[in-house]
Amino acid sequence: MLSNYRGLHLVEAARNFRHSYKYGDAAIRVFKIALVALVTLLLWNMPAEWYGIQNLTVIQQRVIAIFAFATLMWILEIVSSWATSVAVIVLMLLFCSDSGILPMVNEEEVGPLLSYKGVMATFADPVIMLFIGGFILAIAATKTGLDAQLAKVLLKPFGTKSEMVLLGFLLITGLFSMFVSNTATAAMMLTFLTPVFRQLPPEGKGRVALALSIPIAANLGGMGTPIGTPPNTIALKYLNDPEGLNLGLGFGQWMMFMFPLVIVLLFVSWWILKKMFPFSQKTIELKIDGEMKKDTHSYIVIVTFFVTVLLWLLDRFTGINSYTVAMIPFCVFALTGVINKRDLEQVNWSVIWMVAGGFALGYGLNKSGLAENAVESIPFGTFSPVLILILGGIICYMLSNFISNSATAALLMPILAIVCGAMGDKLAPIGGTPTVLIGVAIAASSAMILPISTPPNALAFSTNLVQQKDMAKIGIIMGIISMVLGFGLVYLMGVMGAI
Repeated sequence: MLSNYRGLHLVEAARNFRHSYKYGDAAIRVFKIALVALVTLLLWNMPAEWYGIQNLTVIQQRVIAIFAFATLMWILEIVSSWATSVAVIVLMLLFCSDSGILPMVNEEEVGPLLSYKGVMATFADPVIMLFIGGFILAIAATKTGLDAQLAKVLLKPFGTKSEMVLLGFLLITGLFSMFVSNTATAAMMLTFLTPVFRQLPPEGKGRVALALSIPIAANLGGMGTPIGTPPNTIALKYLNDPEGLNLGLGFGQWMMFMFPLVIVLLFVSWWILKKMFPFSQKTIELKIDGEMKKDTHSYIVIVTFFVTVLLWLLDRFTGINSYTVAMIPFCVFALTGVINKRDLEQVNWSVIWMVAGGFALGYGLNKSGLAENAVESIPFGTFSPVLILILGGIICYMLSNFISNSATAALLMPILAIVCGAMGDKLAPIGGTPTVLIGVAIAASSAMILPISTPPNALAFSTNLVQQKDMAKIGIIMGIISMVLGFGLVYLMGVMGAI
């Protein structure tokens, strides 16, 4: 998806850095593989009574082992996150479904089987369609130059005062990240900053402030919409699941409380950045290269883009849910030739496979009956609701600083959905299940301490303008602030019945 974006050289440098950091030492990698294999086989084969879960079937035990396999693979990052998700789906199909290896799936011996159609359908979940629609919009905007034109127009009102230019980059990057991949947004905005860096004195801290503004705004901006970052969309799936919570939380309803939070956080980050890294040069001449193409395709993209966003915001009034709306730009751009088969290759399929694997885990937990058995065997109802919220947020925040926030959300969301469902009305004092699940999504976006925490962080680090200690310092401060304000806002909205 990034080959059309300005700043591709930064993306490549960031990818190389992250890859060497994660997969550099062969001996350590072999040890990790052995550990995962040992734990998975142990859980797969040990006596069922050791689990302490009543009426545990063989299939349910295999689901537990596959869940542990996915957890360790994602945390240890032995292979890419999407590769682990593919493995999860294949393992479930072969050993847990009605299309599995015959000696392994004798239903009389192993218990009720998963539907192979159900496992495969996780890749065609409506949430996946929402992802694809967002990717298609981003590809079309870049292809026609709409992204550069919007950046140019939106940044112009901020003038030439250095601190105002910083604010402009924060707000525009945050706005773009609500609808476009935060990696693509960060790459584009850092490229626009390249001529600005040349104007600022090397010994000043202003260049650091501007470089850090991009990953901070990209990470925070993703909170604003359901398509802004995968954890949001994963949370929305479990909140709207017809067989689960079935809350019917819409795109516009999400933005109603998350958009103001993002704006507040961006202004807070602006104040902190300009205090921590003050500008020695008071003015900056801002020039952005690139023009929007003035042809029929460009006008089609403009109209479709704004109509799609409008339909997303008005889903409660139109009756068209956000998943269906996401398919409209895909249809329009395909029929009018705005996108072609080569453009489809730019869709970020790795993210889609990553999310589908997480959904497959959730499907396995529920359809195998494991979730129901766990609820009956473990006294979730005695847990403190505040403790669940805090622990869920902290675990998500810590994991997301080291592994993909998509993997973290895919791992935690199905577990928390089960726990919250078992607690029932006991979650009412903190606003119910939405407070927990949305709070975890906020925690995932708040994780930005390390260069490897998120792709935008790696992009900023690859400019060689940012030191790791500076990134960690501002990352910790903004992470704490965003979680405190985010949890507080979601709690208030839940108590007020707004979600």
